[in-house]
Amino acid sequence: MLIWIPVESENGMDSKIVPQSEAKKWALLDFDAGEVKSVRFYDSREDSEEAWVDFVILINKYENYLDFMNEGMMVLVTREEETLEDIINAFKFKELDEIGL
Repeated sequence: MLIWIPVESENGMDSKIVPQSEAKKWALLDFDAGEVKSVRFYDSREDSEEAWVDFVILINKYENYLDFMNEGMMVLVTREEETLEDIINAFKFKELDEIGL
């Protein structure tokens, strides 16, 4: 499955999540069988040629998330996680919060 996360820089799994408005990069993680298979960074989501992304993880529930939901993505938000490593560990154990309408 594919997961979008807005980040402050391209620093591998140490990249830190930021609000969408502050994102310098968008990390696209390929997550399968309980582990990250790859991490790719894009200047914007539109730069990716992926037709379907399963999840987007945002920094808080106050972010604009309706566009993601309209694209068919499930929207999750972090609690206190900062790095991609922390976020993926929380994702594995279902410790992220889901945004619903």
